[in-house]
Amino acid sequence: MKIHIKELSFDVIIGILEFERIHSQRVIVNIDIDYNFTKDSFIDYSIVALRVEEMMRENQYLLLEDALIDISDDIYSTYNTLINSIEMEIIKPDIIENSIVSLSNRWEYN
Repeated sequence: MKIHIKELSFDVIIGILEFERIHSQRVIVNIDIDYNFTKDSFIDYSIVALRVEEMMRENQYLLLEDALIDISDDIYSTYNTLINSIEMEIIKPDIIENSIVSLSNRWEYN
């Protein structure tokens, strides 16, 4: 089974530039989680989405890389007996005037 959380959008302090530390900016998060579903063992996507937003707001990451790693580690530690892989992308759509930038990674678990 695969969970898709698409275009989770919220404002947060993130980045290394001085103005990014002062003013929040919009980020968009996409997450795909491949997992072993059973009726007794499942992943609640609403809890995952809320946790992602909560972590990003609380930690005010300097680097997207750190956010990706922390969030994927948190998801995996919560649901490690179920998860086969996590793929995540964090998009900063408004940081550069003429482009949309993002960072993504995929984690495979055995």
